[in-house]
Amino acid sequence: MIWEVISLSWPAFIELVMSTLFSMIDMIMVGRLNSAAITAVGLTTQPFMVLLAIFSAVNVGTTTIVAWNIGAGNTKKANEVARQSIILNFIMGIIISTIGVFMAHDIVVFMGAEADTVKDATVYFQIVSAGLVFQAVNMGVTAALRGAGETTIPMIYNVGSNLFNVLGNYLLIFGKLGLPKLGVAGAAISTSVSRFLACVVGLCVVFFLKWSAISIRLKGSYRINFDIAREIFSIGLPSAMEQFVVQGGLMMFARTVSSLGTVTFAAHQIGLSICGLTFSPSMAFGVAGTTLVGQSLGANDEERAKRYADIIHHMAIAVACFMGLMFILFSYPLACLYTEDLKVAAMASIVLKIMALAQPGQSTQLSLAGVLRGAGDTMFPLYSSIAGIWGFRVVVAYIFVSVFRWGLIGAWVALVLDQYTRAAIVYFRYASGKWKYVKARNQEVEKMRACS
Repeated sequence: MIWEVISLSWPAFIELVMSTLFSMIDMIMVGRLNSAAITAVGLTTQPFMVLLAIFSAVNVGTTTIVAWNIGAGNTKKANEVARQSIILNFIMGIIISTIGVFMAHDIVVFMGAEADTVKDATVYFQIVSAGLVFQAVNMGVTAALRGAGETTIPMIYNVGSNLFNVLGNYLLIFGKLGLPKLGVAGAAISTSVSRFLACVVGLCVVFFLKWSAISIRLKGSYRINFDIAREIFSIGLPSAMEQFVVQGGLMMFARTVSSLGTVTFAAHQIGLSICGLTFSPSMAFGVAGTTLVGQSLGANDEERAKRYADIIHHMAIAVACFMGLMFILFSYPLACLYTEDLKVAAMASIVLKIMALAQPGQSTQLSLAGVLRGAGDTMFPLYSSIAGIWGFRVVVAYIFVSVFRWGLIGAWVALVLDQYTRAAIVYFRYASGKWKYVKARNQEVEKMRACS
């Protein structure tokens, strides 16, 4: 069973780690412009994640339902769910892209952008938002493939996309090979083009690669199937709400930190960028948890689902402790990669050491939340996010920063408290064992609807 966990999680792990590393490289390149450039890009991160949150309703529901049907041997239904996921993400992607483009200036001003960052932040947000529809469709394809147990192919095309993004950033930020020097706007253009390429490759995989775990006929109906859509949203909506809670809270958290000034926010953004490395392993284990638990429950094997979940949690904890140790030992050299400003690097180093303390809690809540989603038990990750994010990263962080005047350290102490609060709620739900029977209850509800 350990090998099955590893075989599913390592491609997702490589994909997420490489994506994080490439994002770090992007930020390092932008940081070579100045601290204001780092802040301009950093201020757009959380609002953009809020816009992306709506797609969780489709993608989490897609992964879970595809996993259930693959586990039950119903590949035809799994493929139809994947088709509907692509259609729904495309429609919503067009809408959200339009909102992002036209509201960019108001959003970055709301985030607390100062005079030296407003213009760059607005342009960056508009360009990246324009490419959001491609990212949305790609997310739907990836969600379906992961639900079918295929994590290697998404790793290949998403890592390839990020490699292209790094090359494009180098060429367009600094104006190499005769291309114009576009600075922050160049980073945004490269990001959107790379997402378009990943989207094209992902669609080719599911429509033309006949041996893919998900294989959709090109000829077929592209109308919304409201029965499948309702099934997807019934599982996915709590996850979308969770992501709105999480990303909305993180946006308010970023707004609190931005009140400390451009230099401090640059240090904060460097810390967040490096901390992305610690999210990746736990998120990869969460992906494995969603797939393996979903497929086990699809085959009506609750005990196998429990064994997979235990293995995933223990492996996630072990990796997280190692990552925390690395942060304690190498935080300052990592921060210096981003900036030549020693003051900014020193502040970033401190917050990384604080983040090292959060690793066991973070790994528990991310990995076990994936397990619960695989079971269709998506409400408790939502409850944990409401309590942790809004209780600590929004309210407590504001008190620590603006009332107690603890500055950046106060904000990151609140972040640690958030991680352990979420971990406690998710763990107690997992320990109760009730998550193993959510799928059966959902199926009973669907049967009652069909009969009525």
